[in-house]
Amino acid sequence: MQSSSSTVFAPDWPAIVAVVLGVTAFSVAQGLTYPLISLTLEARGFSPGLIGVNALAFAGGLAASTLMLGTLTARWRADRLIIASLIGCSLCLATFAASGSFAVWLVARFLLGFFASLIFMLGEAWLNAACPDRLRGRVSGIYGAGMCAGFAAGPLAIPLLGSASGIGFAMTAIYLAIVAFATAMLMFSTKTVPEPSSTGDVFRFLRAAPLLAGMVFVFSFADIAAISAMPVYFVKMGYSEAFAAVSVTVLALPTAIAQPFIGVLLDRFPRERVALAAVTVAAASYLLLPSMTSEFAILSVFALMGTATFSLYTCALTMLGERHSGAMLVAGSAAFALAYAAGSGAGSGLTGAIMEAGGPKAGPLSVGVGLVFFTVLMMKARKR
Repeated sequence: MQSSSSTVFAPDWPAIVAVVLGVTAFSVAQGLTYPLISLTLEARGFSPGLIGVNALAFAGGLAASTLMLGTLTARWRADRLIIASLIGCSLCLATFAASGSFAVWLVARFLLGFFASLIFMLGEAWLNAACPDRLRGRVSGIYGAGMCAGFAAGPLAIPLLGSASGIGFAMTAIYLAIVAFATAMLMFSTKTVPEPSSTGDVFRFLRAAPLLAGMVFVFSFADIAAISAMPVYFVKMGYSEAFAAVSVTVLALPTAIAQPFIGVLLDRFPRERVALAAVTVAAASYLLLPSMTSEFAILSVFALMGTATFSLYTCALTMLGERHSGAMLVAGSAAFALAYAAGSGAGSGLTGAIMEAGGPKAGPLSVGVGLVFFTVLMMKARKR
């Protein structure tokens, strides 16, 4: 397996811009629609169980696109699949705006997950194919910043657009359609394209690079625990709901700002060492959180936690491009999608259950202990 770092070439800037533009746009859409769909369904009187079923449809779409990746990339070029997926996401969002049927929303949510997964899997593979190794960390950092900023900006649109009408979905659908057009225009100037991959390649990647997949699993576990379980932790510890809501913003914004700087570190220092530092800081942040009493200190630790946790993903993406090339880039991105889905599902469910069984402080402490365990695994892997 040839490492892409052995090839020196000029960066394919139109491709890099297209990928960052696409992932930022969809992150805005996802950051808006995740809470907006739940709020809209709740306002229409649907039970929490049915709202959960709707969310499961999105996860089903993610899984289906991963399984169909080989067939799709064998038939169509990856860059065209990205554009088609952006258009597909736009049509799904337009469907949310136009229809009030729960069944229609269920199908649209499944397709939204399907197209979203393709955007992320193929986009990350294309990003690495278009980038020489000397710039890989910085480009991955910019990509991560765009993703973080999009997720953070999306929910801010809800107070402006409201959740009663479909205008939020309609505006986001138009936004994604414009981005799809811009990506198509950039495609005329690109010099690279990801190679076709297969489902078998995904499992070969998982056997060849379990630590990289593990880094994504740990990132998603800790990240979702911070977003979903830690606000509950704050409320149970006696802090206000407003403080719990502010904590999520404090988690997201410094994380987005820090990623380009993490990228610089990845290009200047051994990448495994940067990843090890990131998971160590994330573990320490979780373990320190229950001992904090000052709101300023808590928010400072929370910002550090978000930055360190997401940096683990930026490290994994950079190391993927450094160590793999060709079809294995797409396979690695697909493996990352599977690891992310597994980690995020475990992060929200398991942390909540641990808090319920052992009290609020057991939540952050358990995540911190898990991160310490993974830190030890990474240290052992470096010594081999």
